[in-house]
Amino acid sequence: MGVIHILHTAFGIFGILNTLLLLLAPRITFQRVIRKRSTENFSGIPYVISLVNCLFSMWYSLPFVSPNNMLVTIIAASGTSIQPIHVLIFLPFAPSWKEKAKISGILFLFFLIFSTVALVSIFALHGHKRKLFCGFISGIVGISMYGSPLTILRQVIKTKSVEYMPLFLSIFVFTCGVTWLVYRLLGVDPFIYVPNMIGALLGLVQLILYAVYRDNKRGVKKEATDVSVDMELGNTNEEKLANTPSQNATIP
Repeated sequence: MGVIHILHTAFGIFGILNTLLLLLAPRITFQRVIRKRSTENFSGIPYVISLVNCLFSMWYSLPFVSPNNMLVTIIAASGTSIQPIHVLIFLPFAPSWKEKAKISGILFLFFLIFSTVALVSIFALHGHKRKLFCGFISGIVGISMYGSPLTILRQVIKTKSVEYMPLFLSIFVFTCGVTWLVYRLLGVDPFIYVPNMIGALLGLVQLILYAVYRDNKRGVKKEATDVSVDMELGNTNEEKLANTPSQNATIP
């Protein structure tokens, strides 16, 4: 039991470090967003769901809901401090009002759900029933967080480019999922290890796709740059053809 307790604590601390790296990984992406003053094709949904997941995880790990989850409380509280910054940066630079309204609507809906769950768990449920209820909801939100990049995976497969799927984010999704999976297997808490098992699998899929399409990244960027330059110079394909001497012209 002593060895298991030590391993449990060690993986918990390692999980905190991994999750902090996962939370801070989008910094590079948002530096690009601020520099270009546009979110381009980056999706804001994963950041919203990640914020809400931190809220639910923190609520589930509180002592009056699920005792002995202090490490989860610490990292979840850190997430609720970091992720709002990403969302607040994303919204002003979203490419359209439609996108801003969509992200805001999803955020409002999740906050409404969280408030409802918190109130029900406080006033209507007690003891083990409260833990089951909050754990079940937290698990669903956790699975949603890990599943939110599926839209990006579809884009990667469609465009055969990993430009909008940051490598570090994929790495930390995988390592974070594996670490918390082991942590909760040692602690026997299905409401945490099931979502993280799914997260580890999805993180592995992201890494595989990155390995498959990583060589196409530069080619796509170069092609996009060439098209952009042509548009800025006003050199459309028709103009190029018009300005190119015909091969059938008479040579003087």
